[in-house]
Amino acid sequence: MRKNPTLICVPIMGESVDKMVVDMGKANASGADLVEIRLDGLKNFNPRENIKTLIKESPVPTLFTYRPIWEGGQYDGDENKRVDVLRLAMELGADYIDVELQVAREFNDSVRGKKPEKCKVIVSSHNYQYTPSVEDLSNLVARIQASGADIVKFATTALDITDVARVFQITVHSQVPIIGLVMGERGLISRILCAKFGGFLTFGTLENGIVSAPGQPTIKDLLDLYNFRQMGPDTKVFGIIGKPVGHSKSPILYNEAFKSVGFNGVFVHLLVDDIAKFFQTYSSNDFAGFSCTIPHKEAAVKCCDEVDTVAKSIGAVNCIIRRQSDGKLFGYNTDYVGAISAIEDGLRGRLNVSGGVSSALAGKLFVVIGAGGAGKALAYGAKAKGARVVIANRTYDRARELAETVGGHALSLADLENFNPEDGMILANTTSIGMQPKVDETPIPKHALGHYALVFDAVYTPKITRLLREAEESGATIVSGLEMFIGQAYEQYERFTGLPGNMNAPHLYKFFVLLLDSFNKFHIFTYFLFSFGNFSAEGTISENHGKVLVWSVWSIHYMLLILFSSVIQHEASLFIFFF
Repeated sequence: MRKNPTLICVPIMGESVDKMVVDMGKANASGADLVEIRLDGLKNFNPRENIKTLIKESPVPTLFTYRPIWEGGQYDGDENKRVDVLRLAMELGADYIDVELQVAREFNDSVRGKKPEKCKVIVSSHNYQYTPSVEDLSNLVARIQASGADIVKFATTALDITDVARVFQITVHSQVPIIGLVMGERGLISRILCAKFGGFLTFGTLENGIVSAPGQPTIKDLLDLYNFRQMGPDTKVFGIIGKPVGHSKSPILYNEAFKSVGFNGVFVHLLVDDIAKFFQTYSSNDFAGFSCTIPHKEAAVKCCDEVDTVAKSIGAVNCIIRRQSDGKLFGYNTDYVGAISAIEDGLRGRLNVSGGVSSALAGKLFVVIGAGGAGKALAYGAKAKGARVVIANRTYDRARELAETVGGHALSLADLENFNPEDGMILANTTSIGMQPKVDETPIPKHALGHYALVFDAVYTPKITRLLREAEESGATIVSGLEMFIGQAYEQYERFTGLPGNMNAPHLYKFFVLLLDSFNKFHIFTYFLFSFGNFSAEGTISENHGKVLVWSVWSIHYMLLILFSSVIQHEASLFIFFF
């Protein structure tokens, strides 16, 4: 069942007809509605023979494109011959023909009265520099329509994610079939949310990195990750705001959670440069909730109409909800809950003691690397548990400012290497040092780790950073940033969906991502997703831990482990464990 008519088109860019035929079969098996056959990629091209074969062998409708260099393609030959090939494809039975605006009027005049009824002409325009104003885009659409287009297509380039809003404004109000896409990582949401805003089609590739235009997602991600077929005009948009943000696994977690409970929402990556500008632009209730990560957690506070007490004390938010009744933004901080709980559990395990009245952090020297949003959250949480807090930061003034706020001490990051007043200290890295792709970096040399009993790293891609690996080799207990991710994600999930988080509710769904790792230069992602449903129980959930005490449970449905190794084997392996 699909809730939108937007088509998914897979670009086919093989250098030979045989390769194209194979890829068309893969596209069909992947769920494509049609394929775009890029003739400009063929090495030995016999127009009539090759086009006949491609149309005959394609299991799905065909769109033929013969893109010239002057419009971003590979064809660099005689222009009349190129246009003749497109006319030939139409004559031989192509379902769609893509013609550039520059030659569209001449092309359509030449086929007037001869165009097969089933064949539709897509007239396209590509801007590889920027995204024009709404007025200029409207004029462009009018020119494309006037050229004789059956379907309007324009693709622009995103210099900022707010550029995409102008394209949404055009497509949602269009009275003709329209394809409006924005190229580049900042334009990714245009390729996903076009199903919500009325786009005629989007492009999804067979493999990561094999694209016909910058920023195209895979068809697998469109269908399986973003639940593309189930999007509609009333679908709520959620996302992770950050820079960088492509590494975040939040869309995997939340989209699976939304799908599991039938919640009408989609969660996307939002590469944001200016968070204030972002919220000014995307101010409608369609954009309902956001996770917020580096480097925007502090700036986000000023963007919120209201901020809860904890977030205000920390000076940073990582979760923002737009109230549907009036559009106001409410900011929360859930970062410290999962991280502090995981660190406490790690210490108890190291000391082989069970939980008591006081925290395992009480009296401990707790060193926080970083004075940003996550650093503030952990410093606040550690102080609340009775720890003695030290802040180390590249910029000493920022470290001192945070230390004074929480009642701790400050160091420059350079001085941390020789800071060893006692053994059994706790170290928490809250910076992005060591995050993919810079996995060889570490905030502190290995020889300085011997005085720490436990080391926590907020980075979770890779799961075991160089810092954690060297800390473990030095005898410290290590805690991955994944624990922090899980803890804050569960609370955000409740705020996003509005589903109650207590055991007396008819349904409780708790999702975890347990393992993300890297293998050589390739990424192997393993996700454990726990879905606990149809509970009827008497119990409580600790606000700090999000842990459930279940006294009677009717059923635990399933646990899924998904191991993706598509980069290595060009396919995904799926392992399912049932409980």
